[in-house]
Amino acid sequence: MDKIFSARVDESTVRRIGILAQRLNTTKKKIIESAIEVYASRIEKENSIDVLDLTFGAWRRKESAPEVVDTSRKAFRRSMIRHQ
Repeated sequence: MDKIFSARVDESTVRRIGILAQRLNTTKKKIIESAIEVYASRIEKENSIDVLDLTFGAWRRKESAPEVVDTSRKAFRRSMIRHQ
């Protein structure tokens, strides 16, 4: 789903986006989305940002997988009983 994004941008930048969209026969939206993707990729390479490093350990838990499943099932059953 697309979201509306509003920002104050220099008039020359708006003109450049419009000219690029016409030359490439595409929409201004596509120009902006592509530019953001290219910029983000470059920054990630320069700063060596790795998503796995940022989330390292987020999937690790103290309890084992069967314990997590058991706890989840118990909570679900309690919820179902409570809402009958």
